[in-house]
Amino acid sequence: MGLLSAGEPMTWEEMKAWQDHVRHHGVKQFIRLYNRLKDEKGRVLKWGDEVEYIIVKLDHKEKKARLSLRADELLKQLAEPENAMMAEVAEKGSSDIELHSHWCPEYASYMVEGTPGIPYMGGMSYFNTVEHNMRLRRKELENLLQEDEIAVSLSTYPRLGCPDFTVPPFSPHPNSPDSFTKSLFWPNEATFLGHPRFSRLSANIRERRGEKVAINIPVFKDVNTPDPFVEDFSSLGDDGSSAAAAKPDHVYMDAMGFGMGLSCLQITFQADNICEARSLYDQLATLCPIMLALTAASPSHRGYLVDRDCRWDIIAASVDDRTPEERGLDPLKKNKFVIPKSRYDSIDSYLSKCAQKSPEFNDIKVIYDEAIYKELVDGGVDPLMAQHVAHLFIRDSVSMFRNKVHDDGEYEDEDIDHFENIQSTNWQTMRFKPPPPGASIGWRVEFRPCELQITDFENAAVACFVVLLTRAILSYKWNLLMPISLVDENMKRAQKRDAVLTQKFYWRKDIFTLCEEDAKPVIEELSIDEILNGIPGTEYQGLLALVREYLRGQDDVEADTSCTLSNYWQLLSGRASGKLETNAHWIRQFIRTHPDYKGDSVVPESAVYDLMVSINRIQAGELKEPRLFGRVERKSKTKDINRSYTADSGTKIG
Repeated sequence: MGLLSAGEPMTWEEMKAWQDHVRHHGVKQFIRLYNRLKDEKGRVLKWGDEVEYIIVKLDHKEKKARLSLRADELLKQLAEPENAMMAEVAEKGSSDIELHSHWCPEYASYMVEGTPGIPYMGGMSYFNTVEHNMRLRRKELENLLQEDEIAVSLSTYPRLGCPDFTVPPFSPHPNSPDSFTKSLFWPNEATFLGHPRFSRLSANIRERRGEKVAINIPVFKDVNTPDPFVEDFSSLGDDGSSAAAAKPDHVYMDAMGFGMGLSCLQITFQADNICEARSLYDQLATLCPIMLALTAASPSHRGYLVDRDCRWDIIAASVDDRTPEERGLDPLKKNKFVIPKSRYDSIDSYLSKCAQKSPEFNDIKVIYDEAIYKELVDGGVDPLMAQHVAHLFIRDSVSMFRNKVHDDGEYEDEDIDHFENIQSTNWQTMRFKPPPPGASIGWRVEFRPCELQITDFENAAVACFVVLLTRAILSYKWNLLMPISLVDENMKRAQKRDAVLTQKFYWRKDIFTLCEEDAKPVIEELSIDEILNGIPGTEYQGLLALVREYLRGQDDVEADTSCTLSNYWQLLSGRASGKLETNAHWIRQFIRTHPDYKGDSVVPESAVYDLMVSINRIQAGELKEPRLFGRVERKSKTKDINRSYTADSGTKIG
């Protein structure tokens, strides 16, 4: 979610006068950090995943499922073992106690985020511990749940924002001065209130934009769906603004929670040095749409089936703080730039030497602050990195804290709060992450597009594939780069219903062409099946075969690890080919075939209840679901590695 500073957050009106201050010192902080660490190298691979769980309360008598707003209470309990261990580490300097998990708040008060307590290392045996660690995290959370509460790893809750969707029940009050979203559907209490950042961020985004956020997603037209599909919001207290913002044949949402209240799987890697991090940032950017489509898991929003399978555009719209001028609707007067995208979107430029050598890959016009760019270049930052930072800094800060804003950091080499203030609220498909102050952590890259999957098995498969792909890319010097405009087009296609089966994606087939070579890239439109599983009768083997080839070259792959990874590859191969269903397709069909569904795109409460019960049983291994897994062995032979906590190794890399 971003930087969680301690203190009292400022209102948008209070923040206006401090925007230039934060930018000015944020740029200086980055220049100091860049020049101090740009030549550092020798970091080993460390990596970790982030899983966001949703807490659901089941009413078995009424056959209803509601979101349980107990995240704050649960997080305090989950933090107790970690806090006790940290106290022991502080006293003794190191400890042999294992830390299985680290827990963080997320935007919604029904969500908790769990990460490995200690980063995974680069050895092959660590890939056999990921699923085990995810299970341990889930178990830690489940042990604290009340009777009839369950924890589900679900990208989106189908009836989010519908009447009576929370426990305890709360209603939105769009016309109340205390409502920080002014939403017709989202009550304040559904936002995590245990940290002041979330509610203030919601209000600041709305106030900077000058109106509520407007999210419109095409409705899924079923046999009995009204044509046109138009909703009447007058009974909900609409002042006319929602009716004006809602589009016909679209499901309308009006609050940050409809985006940031969704769950995802994110993966962060530590690179050897800044050049390696920049290369991974670029190469993985091309993979983002492919993995988004492969992990599609979001077919329903605000109680309706929608004609999209992924959450991405919904989140982008939910935090879109651009003014009408910045969206190009009004002439520029108060603002400096027309900005094509939300602050949550796909990246706009590559960063690596490969992109420097072939500028035609960066074929999107990048909007950036020229004065900031000049200051960065004059300060020793190379042009591509300077452009990247100057592009991030066209955004205003939407989250400031009174105790932090006065700091200028001029004499504190370790302080990068002002830089992170803006960096951490640019939520893009990839995030390039400088080393944090005061920690033995190197340059990192965060892979952010993946939808969260129902089971630990699926999430471990996705995480291990992406990490091993980074190892293969670096080892074999693959080149996946293509014009970044084509990556943007792929992002649009990836979110369409059943994109794995119906869409073609721009993809580079000559991935063995080195960056140093001048050959024009061979780019074709391929299916996800062809991209992952290869094209029979051609030299293009597919990404899964190439990862297998990489593994065959490693001498430390144990039999159990090989078995586990083989099961993962079967799952991903089956999803890519269509032999196995994506989570989105499975959930959509579950709802459409439910006896209470009327074919009108409306998701019945009873269908959500039955869906949550089934998902819980699937997660626990009690219910077999061949459409999702086929004959793939879900319970891989995973194991744990004794990863003792020390003051050096225990720092969270994400």
